[in-house]
Amino acid sequence: MNTQVLSSSFAQQARAFFALTKPRVVSLIVFTAVIGMFLATPGMVPAQTLLAGTLGIFFVAGAAAAVNCLVEQKIDAVMRRTSWRPLPRGELTAQQTLAFAGALGGLGLWTLYRFVNPLTMGLTLATFVGYAIIYTVLLKPATPQNIVIGGASGAMPPVLGWAAVTGEVSIDAMLLFLIIFAWTPPHFWSLALYRTEDYAKAGVPMLPVTHGKAYTRLQVLFYTVVLLAVSLLPFVIRMSGLLYLAAALVLGSVFLAYAFGIYRAYSDALARKTFRYSIVYLAALFAALLVDHYL
Repeated sequence: MNTQVLSSSFAQQARAFFALTKPRVVSLIVFTAVIGMFLATPGMVPAQTLLAGTLGIFFVAGAAAAVNCLVEQKIDAVMRRTSWRPLPRGELTAQQTLAFAGALGGLGLWTLYRFVNPLTMGLTLATFVGYAIIYTVLLKPATPQNIVIGGASGAMPPVLGWAAVTGEVSIDAMLLFLIIFAWTPPHFWSLALYRTEDYAKAGVPMLPVTHGKAYTRLQVLFYTVVLLAVSLLPFVIRMSGLLYLAAALVLGSVFLAYAFGIYRAYSDALARKTFRYSIVYLAALFAALLVDHYL
């Protein structure tokens, strides 16, 4: 009986530690990083680079997410969307979270340095600092432009993947960065629109809290137009071909229709659909880049 209780307790704690890494968010980060690896070479990515690069980036991204959970545990406890997380529920302590983040991040950085290259390790460390410290600690509680400025760290994964394979950062890699950078505001502000009361209650100065929903809806539309234009640049500079162009136009037009709908006839249900579509959009766009690359 004691063995069963011990096993159940260990499994519950393991799930709590895994939840700290925000696996759904990190999976999209790792996906775009892996796409960056494949786009960086006309052939196949070396097995060691692919495996070590993926694991290293996953570990460091998970560590950054854990630090975010640690810093924002009081905010998470207030917000309905995040009250289920391990720290607000008392499943883990701050000390356990800090030790976990340090160990996971250290392992990730060592993996990248030892099995990939120092540039990728350095860029990944800078991304960690950008998200866990600059965005989470400094920007998020201070300015409604936190998503725009902090979006730079969230846009880095394909650059990390590119650097892992080539040992450098090219214009093509920065174009992938620019796509995610432009995608971030309409993605997060769609969420913020139907979670405005949550953010207001937690005292987080998200755009709809500080400037109102009408202004935020206009900004969602504006950045979606910018995103559509930026998404066409890989074709313009001949990084990709007609298949990607068609995918970018179709995916972007659907996103724009959602954004226009939010602007003209807002509802929480539509904002929620827009947020969910934005995730599908980014994954499908990068998948189209990959397919086009190998055709």
